[in-house]
Amino acid sequence: MGGVVDTGDRLLTPGEVAALFRVDPKTVTRWAAAGRISSIRTPGGHRRFRESEVRALLDGELGEETPA
Repeated sequence: MGGVVDTGDRLLTPGEVAALFRVDPKTVTRWAAAGRISSIRTPGGHRRFRESEVRALLDGELGEETPA
């Protein structure tokens, strides 16, 4: 299984991540391109995001700036 790593973590689509953050899916794609959130590319070239990392971002655990 060349390069396949199963961490047991669910992978979310940009639309699912966008719904959690209440932003447009394109914004999630921009965050990934800017390195704010890491993504995995499917063989078809689509982005997927680790649920654990998304939840950590939502909970403010990954060093995101907190609103004043």
